[in-house]
Amino acid sequence: MNVVFTCGGTGGHINPAISVANLLKERMPGSRILFIGAEDGMEKDLVPRAGYELETIRISNFQRKLTPAGIWHNVTTAGHMASSMRKAKAIIRRFQPDVIVGTGGYASYPALHMGAKLGIPTAVHESNAVPGLTTRMVAKHVTKIMVSLADSRTQYPDPEKVVVTGTPVGGAFLYGDRQKARAELGIGEEPLIISAWGSLGAREMNKKIARFMTREAQDGLYRHVHATGSFGWRWMPAYVRDQGLNLEQYPWLDMREYIYNMPQLMAAADLILCRAGAATISEVCASGTPCIMIPSPNVTDNHQEKNARVLEKYGAAVVVREAECDGDSLYETAKALLSDPARLKEMRMAARRLAVVDAAEQILAVIRELAGA
Repeated sequence: MNVVFTCGGTGGHINPAISVANLLKERMPGSRILFIGAEDGMEKDLVPRAGYELETIRISNFQRKLTPAGIWHNVTTAGHMASSMRKAKAIIRRFQPDVIVGTGGYASYPALHMGAKLGIPTAVHESNAVPGLTTRMVAKHVTKIMVSLADSRTQYPDPEKVVVTGTPVGGAFLYGDRQKARAELGIGEEPLIISAWGSLGAREMNKKIARFMTREAQDGLYRHVHATGSFGWRWMPAYVRDQGLNLEQYPWLDMREYIYNMPQLMAAADLILCRAGAATISEVCASGTPCIMIPSPNVTDNHQEKNARVLEKYGAAVVVREAECDGDSLYETAKALLSDPARLKEMRMAARRLAVVDAAEQILAVIRELAGA
C-alpha cells in the first residue's frame, strides 16, 4: 500500500500523521510512505527525523486584512497555490498513492485537492472542535472526514462521511501512573500545579503567572512547575525578580524554559493551566488531568475557545478568557478547585471519557478501508 500524508505548520498537525505512519509501518511493513509539506514548515525537521521521505511545496496563508501589504501577500499566495497544485499533481502521479491523508495546515490543501480531483481516495483529519480553513475547503471533495470529538459531526454538511477517530497522542500520556510519577519526581502529598502556554510562550499569560507564583510563595500550599516558552525565557526570570519574588528562596516553585517530561508531570499533577490547542486537548483527555484552560485569543475563528468549551460542557475543564482574568483571580480559581477533591475526581473521569485511546488505530482503519487493504 502506498500512502501519502500531507500536513504542515505546527507539531499539532505533523505529530499525529507521524504516529499513524509509525503504526502503518509496524502493521504493514511493505507499505511505502511519503509526506508532502511546506518547504519552510516544521515538517522539514520533524518528518526526516522520524525517518520518512518528505516532498515540499511552496505555500503560504491568505490574510484577511485588505491593506496594500495584505493584498500583495494574497496575490503572492495565489501564485504559490497555482505552482503548488502543479507540483502536488506531479508528486502524486509519480508516487501513485492508494490513499492521501491530510492532518491539517495550509500545506495539506494542494495534495488533498489534487488527489480528490484525480480520483484517489482522500481523508482529512481535523483535530479542532470546529473545522479550520483547509478542512472547510476540502470537506465536500474528500472521501472521509476524521474528527477528534463526536460533537464536531454537526459542523459538516455531510455527517455521513464523518468518522470520530480522536487525535493520536503518545502512550506515555495514556498510561501514566500517578503514584509512580510522583515518587520519581520526589513529590509528597502536596498538590502539584503545571502551567504552560506553548513552545514560544505568551507574554500576557506569563505576566499573570508571575503574580500567581507570588501568591503561591505567600501561601506555601502548592508545588508548581511553569514553562515560560523560548520567548518568555528571555525576559520572565528578570520580570519575576522585579516583582519582588526570589525563586531561589522557594524551591517548590520551578520556572523553566520547557517541560521535556510533560507526560510524567501530567500523570503526577493535580491541575494544569494551559491553552486549548488541539494537541493540548488530546493530552489533557488522555492523561485525565484536571485543567483550567485559557484559550489563546490570537487564533483563527477563535477555535481554541470552541475546543475548550467542549471540555467545559462535559465537566472536564474550567474555561477562563484571557481578557477576563489576572494572576490573582487565576490563583483563586485554582485554589478553589484544589480544595475540592470530589470535583477534581469528576474532572479526571470526564476528561478520560472524552479521550479516544486508540486514535491511531482508528485512523489506520479508515486508511485501510479507503485503500481496500
